[in-house]
Amino acid sequence: PLLNRALRGTYPPGSTFKPFMAMAALNTGKRSPQTVIYDSGVYTFAGHKFRSAEEGGLGPVDMVRAIEQSSNVYFYSLANEMGVDLIHDQLEPFGFGRRTGIDLEGEVTGVLPSTAWKRRAYKRPEQQKWYPGETISLGIGQGYNNFTMVQLANSLSTLVSGGKRFKPRVVREIEDVTTHTTRHVSDEMLTPLPLKPENVELIKRAMRG
Repeated sequence: PLLNRALRGTYPPGSTFKPFMAMAALNTGKRSPQTVIYDSGVYTFAGHKFRSAEEGGLGPVDMVRAIEQSSNVYFYSLANEMGVDLIHDQLEPFGFGRRTGIDLEGEVTGVLPSTAWKRRAYKRPEQQKWYPGETISLGIGQGYNNFTMVQLANSLSTLVSGGKRFKPRVVREIEDVTTHTTRHVSDEMLTPLPLKPENVELIKRAMRG
């Protein structure tokens, strides 16, 4: 009961990760909104089957429908096309895998995986190698992905605001109990992300759907 799960619990984000994957695809030109992927319910990679929740799949899905219906196959294939390091480089600026800087003690970092992260995290050479099959489940927020809830909330606020970034704050001002003077806690905006408004609107429309 004394564990602050919002700051110290790390979890795979699951399908809440998919809108960020879609934005990364738009930012890099890896996939257009109109590209249609056939979701049969199973994505096969190197002989291994990655399954969807829906038996039989969703059929043809574009980017908006893939977010609306939460198509695993669409995002499995997107992760494979992008690769782990491009996913990392696109999503790290949103705040995944790093502390938000919230004004509370004890925040942890979480993990946004990359090939460099895996080399640092493991000792044995065979464990340090990144295998292509490990990339697939990243697309649906599984695998090595592990974030705090405050990180996810902060990242989502950045996405839906069109790239505006702030450090989350609990305290508005601090009062000196002796002098009764107050000091306002800074709420200055951080450098915004250069997201295209049309891409942001598309992702928001899909999330509303």
